[in-house]
Amino acid sequence: MNRVFFVIVGLSLAFLLFTSPETAIDSMVNGSQKGVNLCIILVAVYAVWLSLLELVSATKLDKKLAKLIKPISRKLFGKQDSYTESQIAINISSNMLGVGNASTPSGIRAMQGLDKKTGKITKAMAMLVIINTTAIQLIPSTIIGLRASYNSVNATNIVLPTLIATSVTTIIGILSVIIVEKIKTKLSKRK
Repeated sequence: MNRVFFVIVGLSLAFLLFTSPETAIDSMVNGSQKGVNLCIILVAVYAVWLSLLELVSATKLDKKLAKLIKPISRKLFGKQDSYTESQIAINISSNMLGVGNASTPSGIRAMQGLDKKTGKITKAMAMLVIINTTAIQLIPSTIIGLRASYNSVNATNIVLPTLIATSVTTIIGILSVIIVEKIKTKLSKRK
């Protein structure tokens, strides 16, 4: 992937140098400046939400959250140990807050807890991947941060469309996993 990126950047820069050499350096500097500004804004957004997730963990709110979503979690993932259930709860809640990158460590730990060491993906593992990928977002904080960094007039007007879109995709994803699992079960019974 690094080679592909390097080739794309190299070809773009070469093309820009031949077509408009006076704007090549300007474009690189302006692009770099915008990239650094965006990173600073996103670091601030992530700092807020990561510290909130750390508080959730320190106050044992993750255990309470896991207990609260246990009926839904058990239907989707089956019965799991308490650590895995709390990691699933943290993963889902951080995705709901729109900080998908912050949910990665808890998602990895939850996936490790769901792994049965058979070398095959289980229904629970597939469900976690789908829910993590589609992620219902109550507060799309990363997108709001991006929109604010580009001086959006109303950076938060994305909340309702995002909630609708992510809810629909999550429902479709969950139903897809259930349907595939039923088909898989029927096929294995026929053999």
